Amino acid sequence: MNEKVYLSQEGKQKLEEKLRYLVETERPQVVERLKIAREFGDLSENAEYSAAKDELARVSGEIEQIEQQLKVAVIYSAEGGDKSAVTLGKTIKIYDHDMEEEAVYQIVGTAEADIYENKISNDSAVGRALLGKKVGETVTVEAPGGGYQITIKEIVG
Repeated sequence: MNEKVYLSQEGKQKLEEKLRYLVETERPQVVERLKIAREFGDLSENAEYSAAKDELARVSGEIEQIEQQLKVAVIYSAEGGDKSAVTLGKTIKIYDHDMEEEAVYQIVGTAEADIYENKISNDSAVGRALLGKKVGETVTVEAPGGGYQITIKEIVG
C-alpha cells in the first residue's frame, strides 16, 4: 500500500486516537487473555487460546494498517477555500435525475468514507465523476448497473 491516503485533519486525529487505543488498551488486554489462556494447558485443544491468538492477529493487523495509512497520509482542508469547483473536503448538494431527488454529500478520502454520514470517497464512482466539476454541471456517473446523471446544485462548503 504505497498509494496516498487522503485525510482531513479530523480524520487524521481519529486514526491517531484509534491507533493509540489499539496499542495502549486493546492489544495489552488481548495479550493478557492470551497469557491466561496459555495457562489452561494443552494448546492444541484450547479454544480460548485460539480465539485470543486470532484476536491478537486482528489487532496487530489493524495497527499495521493504520500506521501505514498515517505514513502515506496527505492532509487536505475541508474548510474554506475556493468554492468554484468540487474538491476533496467539499460538501455539495446534487440533484439525482434518476431518483428525482436532491442529496448532500461531502467528498472525502477513502479512509473517511461513511455513507451513513453522507461522506463519499473520492475514489467512488460518484466522487470521481464530481471532482473538478462546477455548480450547474451535469455529470454521468458510471455504475455497475449503468450510468446515471447528477447535477451539481451547490458547493456548500
